[in-house]
Amino acid sequence: MPDSNTCLTPRLRLKAGDTIALGPGKAQLLELIQQHRSISAAARAMKMSYRRAWLLVDTMNTCFENPLVLTATGGNQGGGAELSDEGLKVLALYRQYENAVSERPELTELASLLSKNT
Repeated sequence: MPDSNTCLTPRLRLKAGDTIALGPGKAQLLELIQQHRSISAAARAMKMSYRRAWLLVDTMNTCFENPLVLTATGGNQGGGAELSDEGLKVLALYRQYENAVSERPELTELASLLSKNT
């Protein structure tokens, strides 16, 4: 049995060809966009540039059949962003997949094989 302080955390990345369509950072960005209703606010929360966040959103929107993030241009009402229905679904499925993998018995067995010095 693994030491109670030893924990393996899988970091899942879903690739579409050579492009990472979704991974832990992109999933967190999606969550923060939905929370803040803004790509720039989500970027600030992750301590990344707006440009980097926008490039990640663009990659995700390109990799999936339909855009995951919908944006509104600024103006009198201000801009904003939110997840599309597909974005919400993709994020939920990704989180379910993460949970399913982390509960696999193989992960517990791998953890039991870790050096006690880690």
